[in-house]
Amino acid sequence: MAKLAKRVAKSREGVDREKLYAIDEAIKLVKERATAKFDETIEVSINLGVDPRHADQMVRGVCQLPNGSGRTVRVGVFARGPKAEEAKAAGADIVGAEDLLEIVQGGTIEFDRCIATPDMMPLVGRLGKVLGPRGLMPNPKVGTVTMDVAGAVKAAKGGAVEFRVEKAGIIHGGVGKASFDETKLVENIKAFTDAVVKAKPTGAKGQYVQKIAVSSTMGPGVHVEPGSVLGA
Repeated sequence: MAKLAKRVAKSREGVDREKLYAIDEAIKLVKERATAKFDETIEVSINLGVDPRHADQMVRGVCQLPNGSGRTVRVGVFARGPKAEEAKAAGADIVGAEDLLEIVQGGTIEFDRCIATPDMMPLVGRLGKVLGPRGLMPNPKVGTVTMDVAGAVKAAKGGAVEFRVEKAGIIHGGVGKASFDETKLVENIKAFTDAVVKAKPTGAKGQYVQKIAVSSTMGPGVHVEPGSVLGA
């Protein structure tokens, strides 16, 4: 524990907790402090001026990161017949209908993204209590309930990141890895933030984007000047 505390303290050196950094400088600081023995995920956190308890202030959507997420995403697809074959051809990791339902009900979930054709939703709906808490329930708003299963599978594999505002009005998203160069990370963060801005709900009043911060898995948060991201 002492060793970890020492490393955390060292990682915070040189980061002014009160300062708002331009996005380029913020990413440089985060990358320099991503010193774990694994390729840390770079995450962006956005504080929004919304209260998600109100339906007209809920924020959710999907962003296709221009440089991918760096993650290996396992994709599960609920489909039958030709659509099931399309999903397999597009690279889905597991495809099925009632058979996949039984696997998931049995407690085995071997996918990070779940896609379904519209006709499968009555079946998938029975898994709401299992998939819902894990954020895996297919939803047409983020393109995971669709007839274009091949396109959805390729998008998920290629760096599509779903986002959903939490109770406190904060959105988190993994936007790459510490091994990415700074330019690619900045491009991904700007794309992610732009997607969140475009998903602004009708009930949002006042300043929508209030704070932005970036961090690595094990590193400190660095506050970002919103204009350096939004003004792009």
